[in-house]
Amino acid sequence: MIQNSIDIATYVSPNLSALIESQVNDPDAEQPATLASVRAFITNLLPASLSEAERLHHIDIDASLLDELDVLIEEFGDDALAIDFSRSTASEPLSRVIETVMNDENRENPPTLETVRDAIASGLPARLVGDGVLEDDEDDALLSEIEALIRRYGADSLAEEFLRYE
Repeated sequence: MIQNSIDIATYVSPNLSALIESQVNDPDAEQPATLASVRAFITNLLPASLSEAERLHHIDIDASLLDELDVLIEEFGDDALAIDFSRSTASEPLSRVIETVMNDENRENPPTLETVRDAIASGLPARLVGDGVLEDDEDDALLSEIEALIRRYGADSLAEEFLRYE
């Protein structure tokens, strides 16, 4: 299989990316999720009458998830691994933590996910709550979120690649 030289996940809508992520992380799945299996999942969720209407006539202004998937399947094939089309970004609170670590003037190298995890484990979120950068309840899930990113992308991945700008 030829590897794509561009990050194809950046061309997937946030809604489709979230749906793909849920299918990729399905503990009951027997095989890795593909674009075809994600499409089948969506189609099976729709009532028969609605799915027929979905195929024949679109009422919404935005392209439906099925339309978006059909474009991806046409370009990359229905057996393309769905995980390649899933965007992982940090939550807004984790993005603020990553930016704080990146802007540390004592840092010589760009921070990795492991560097950010170490900063979180060392109490950085509590300091950011005290400084008003984070809300009290925003620091609760930071450690589990960064560890999930590390499991998926590796501890040496550059943290700045996961920043979410809204």
